[in-house]
Amino acid sequence: MEKNSLKTAFFTTITLLWMAQNTQAQTEKKQKNSIIDSLYIQETENKYQRAKVLHAEPLYIDLIRDLGARKGEREWNVGLGLTDKNKYDEYIALVEYEWAPIDRLGFEVELPFSFYPSAHNATTPDSKLNGLKLATQYSFFVSEKLKTSMAVGYIHEFGLNSFNNYSNEKLFTGNTYNPFFIVAKRWGNNFHTLLYTGPAIEHHSETNATHTSWQINSNFHYMIPGTKNFIGIECNKEIQTKDFDMTIRPQMRVAVAENLLIGIVTGIPVNRENERFSSFLRLIYEPKH
Repeated sequence: MEKNSLKTAFFTTITLLWMAQNTQAQTEKKQKNSIIDSLYIQETENKYQRAKVLHAEPLYIDLIRDLGARKGEREWNVGLGLTDKNKYDEYIALVEYEWAPIDRLGFEVELPFSFYPSAHNATTPDSKLNGLKLATQYSFFVSEKLKTSMAVGYIHEFGLNSFNNYSNEKLFTGNTYNPFFIVAKRWGNNFHTLLYTGPAIEHHSETNATHTSWQINSNFHYMIPGTKNFIGIECNKEIQTKDFDMTIRPQMRVAVAENLLIGIVTGIPVNRENERFSSFLRLIYEPKH
């Protein structure tokens, strides 16, 4: 009996020591991640500069510049994507450059391309540079206390003809006018929500016709403790006369270097009348300033 009691006491002691050590290790890890989170937030929300709140930026419909952007910030983006359009495949590519010449004001220039390498049929469009996009965004409200930012902006796209028609038709086919509003809030250190909305008004030069649709993009992200990485979901909704389309885009962002990030996005349409699944990859490079 004595031996059994001693064995029981020994194993109980070892188990308790292991549990205590494991609990301490987990606590230290959580504390370390919390410190890293705080340092990352502190780095963004530098008290010696104008107020800025750290927000997770959606990867598919991204922002013109960080909310609360500071003078001298710059960023390069390269994107590649593939969409199953039911009867043909669409490959997209884009190059973006964005910068902030003064605090809270951002500008962007974007060149979006569409390619259709699969066998052509009557419904397959021609490959083209979709247009020249020029955009600006101003953060008019930034509260570190409320962890909330708001901004207004405007995107102007000069529509371009397909490559095959450059010599036969007009180079520019029309304009798209897209004012927008953004509100974002961080909940604690890791949870982020953002709403991006506004009308897109397309004007076709040849027919002088206009077409208006409303875009409502809602986002929810969770930033992984101790990293710049996040996982989240982006819901892109488009409202037209007697029509509503929504694509759900699960996504993740991974830091591969100090100033280099990769974003991976999957597109799942709620109604597959126009397209099926899609995928998108965004490479983000932010030079030091």
